[in-house]
Amino acid sequence: MDTSDEQRFTELYREHHPAVDAYVRRRLDGSHAVDDVVAEVFLTAWRRWGEVPGDAALPWLYATGRRLMANARRSDQRRVSLVEAVGRQGSHRVDDHADGVVGQEAVAAAFDALREQDREVLGLALWEGLTAGQAAKVLGCTTATFHVRLHRARTRLRKHLDTSSTGTVQRALTTLGGADA
Repeated sequence: MDTSDEQRFTELYREHHPAVDAYVRRRLDGSHAVDDVVAEVFLTAWRRWGEVPGDAALPWLYATGRRLMANARRSDQRRVSLVEAVGRQGSHRVDDHADGVVGQEAVAAAFDALREQDREVLGLALWEGLTAGQAAKVLGCTTATFHVRLHRARTRLRKHLDTSSTGTVQRALTTLGGADA
């Protein structure tokens, strides 16, 4: 982008940021993701500057915001569902209910601490129940690459857990499956 494009983008931002912010804020109803979505709308506009119509920039920004909000909602729902699924699976492996709760909470907290990419890989394998080949297609990579990503995601999850505790966390880890569990 040259200087004139940067100036036009700055003008677009100043002119439309309040409207986009209000649009997103009304639809996400106080969600913590409002500022992130608004920032992502303008980041998308910056990255795709050549596609932003000069005479209809605000509707384009709104449409971008709508898609980003839908993505944020789906991501939040997947995360919540995955945490619940991991929690349910962990309770099948634990004899004492209290131990199961501790293990589930440990896994849920560790899962929340992971990067989005790791949560997505684990989610495709565990929550969605996809085969490695199917999950690789979703991520746009090879099956071998997916296996590597899954192994690394499991390893990072284990690092977030206190593996030195009683067998509770270890039993919860077994829930994650795979030969490296």
